[in-house]
Amino acid sequence: MSGADETRAKPALSAVVLRSDAIKSGPDRAPARAMLYATGLDRAAIAKPLVAVVHTWSNISPCNLNLRELANDVADGIRAAGGTPIEFNTIAVTDGIAMGTPGMRASLVSRELIADSIELAVDGHCLDAMVVLCGCDKTIPAAAMALARLDIPGVALYGGSIAHGTLDGTPITLQQVFEAVGAHGAGRIDDGRLCAVEQRACPGAGACGGQFTANTMAMVLTALGLTPLGLNDIAATDPAKRAAARHCGELVLDCLRSGRRPRQLLSPAAFRNAMRIVAATAGSTNAVLHLLAIAHEAGVALTIEDFEDAAARTPVIADLMPGGRYTAIEMTAAGGMAAVARELRAAGLIEDAPTVSGRSLFEEIDAAPPTPCDQPVVHPVARALKPRGGYSILYGNLSPEGCILKLAGLDSGHFEGTARVFESEEDCFAAVQAGRIVPGDVVVIRNEGPAGGPGMREMLAVTAALVGRGLGHQVALMTDGRFSGASYGFVVGHVAPEAARGGPIALLRDGDRIVIDATRRVIETDADLEARRRDWTPPAPKVTRGALAKYARLVGSAALGAVTSA
Repeated sequence: MSGADETRAKPALSAVVLRSDAIKSGPDRAPARAMLYATGLDRAAIAKPLVAVVHTWSNISPCNLNLRELANDVADGIRAAGGTPIEFNTIAVTDGIAMGTPGMRASLVSRELIADSIELAVDGHCLDAMVVLCGCDKTIPAAAMALARLDIPGVALYGGSIAHGTLDGTPITLQQVFEAVGAHGAGRIDDGRLCAVEQRACPGAGACGGQFTANTMAMVLTALGLTPLGLNDIAATDPAKRAAARHCGELVLDCLRSGRRPRQLLSPAAFRNAMRIVAATAGSTNAVLHLLAIAHEAGVALTIEDFEDAAARTPVIADLMPGGRYTAIEMTAAGGMAAVARELRAAGLIEDAPTVSGRSLFEEIDAAPPTPCDQPVVHPVARALKPRGGYSILYGNLSPEGCILKLAGLDSGHFEGTARVFESEEDCFAAVQAGRIVPGDVVVIRNEGPAGGPGMREMLAVTAALVGRGLGHQVALMTDGRFSGASYGFVVGHVAPEAARGGPIALLRDGDRIVIDATRRVIETDADLEARRRDWTPPAPKVTRGALAKYARLVGSAALGAVTSA
């Protein structure tokens, strides 16, 4: 069908039945119109489709710093396409600041709150469509969850990656700052060197630059069809980002006119594509948790075992931090998401699926600029960096519901050692910094799960400190908490059931022998755990009031996405 035919086939906006008529049409809605006039809208603007522009702007960190500016560009695109923008701001919790502190408990909880707040703001005003601008970290899956839950015409746009800093002519990111903390604690660098690293790692707006959670989930948004191919690749400070935002504002009106909605895009094939993209880029293990949650909202059957199949079939073809050499900036120069998708398509590892642009994923790939010939970041499948994706799902008598072994940066998938058990991240971090962790230890951090934490904190402070002390491949770490996308080493997270709900991890003791084996896909101990169970009592809740206490009561297993909604 030609472009002209497509235009003729779509109804005019005036023919679209608008949800917003419930708040603005007819004599009874005069009070609502009076309030809308007070905001500066006139009768013509009120009569148009009312389109939410939801963003997670905050000036607490670089991750979401540019979103308010991008919201203005989205609004311009909405007006140009015949709609009226209605702006909302919701929250963000910045993992890089909260990491290693009690504040990190709020991070995963914020995913649910952001999705809920978008739902309430948009549904509470009967808006017709929405564009969601997101940055880091839980804002991205929350955007997808809200789009799936509301299922009104919508587009998501990632605010973009931060540019990497440079020290001694070498690119550095926030990952190197966390590792410098460990090196400083071990006496390997002095105060001046630590100060130089911290001052140069983050040069401006944008989310952390490796294939950490933000950039992983930005690719997921594209693979799911919720963002047009290529737009999330554009860095936060690239002038082209503003044009991308305006395009999303125009595009959402096309979605409204055409009746194109998120759940039409969020098919099983789209989720398979997203899992393969995560595996091929050795992306963050948080993607497992978030994709399960998005699938839950979309009504798509997805299990933790599906991720094993995706990782086992998909080699790592992108050389990205934390296990590789390059940041998102080099990735974009190498062709970005399109370059990865093009190689996976050539190998028959992704499927065609519809996207928010109105074109299929394969049509989007064909329309993207060709991959530069001499780029070093994205490799053909025939010359993959590793034969399988960057994680594996393990089971055993320490995790009957399943857990995630992060393979990025590992040469071996087998570790055997003795347990060193800690009841919190802080206790473990103190032991690492005091030099009390030695080669051969399996560090166990428990009572940090979704309910027990509460909030399932990330253990980046601990994993980075271990790397900084030169122990990254000499010890293993297992936890019912999570790991940052910047974490690497022999790490196992999302152990389920969690300790606070009686999972076997609660029964471990110092000195227990633990075996972690990616080949057999097991995590196990020969300790007699059941004999200890009769002496176990659930720990008292760490938080008894407020949002965290409510979350702890409602949240489900990490193996199911740690969701709170029915």
